[in-house]
Amino acid sequence: MADRRPEKSCEQACESLKQQDYEVAVKHCTEALLSLSQYPPAHLPEACQAEIDRIRIETLLYRIASFLQLKKYGQADEDCRHVLGEGLAKGDGSFRAVLCCMHLKGKLQIVSNVLSKSLMGESLNGMVTKDLTRLKTLLAETEVRM
Repeated sequence: MADRRPEKSCEQACESLKQQDYEVAVKHCTEALLSLSQYPPAHLPEACQAEIDRIRIETLLYRIASFLQLKKYGQADEDCRHVLGEGLAKGDGSFRAVLCCMHLKGKLQIVSNVLSKSLMGESLNGMVTKDLTRLKTLLAETEVRM
């Protein structure tokens, strides 16, 4: 791909989710995450790191939704743990701010719908259900607050 900017890949993943092309969404998400890994956190200004964190969270949420649609529950759960672990561990509100931003841009509903569908329609193991339910609760709280 000519344009390997993480932001561009993240936007393409969102479009692929809207078009229900989940394999392509996973590809774009993975590309974005690989690109983001090239930026060592210690050497970046705080504003740049905040933008990288935002793109990472958004990308992981899109990849979770795509994996769920593809019935790759183990991979979805792994990404879910990363999102929850990294997002909530900071405790500075940046994770919730990313969710609010996604909600305002109309991007959160896609992920939320897939989570709801998966939690209602699929028989998932306990750990996967626990992580996804926790994430779904956070998304629902964000939507209600807005």
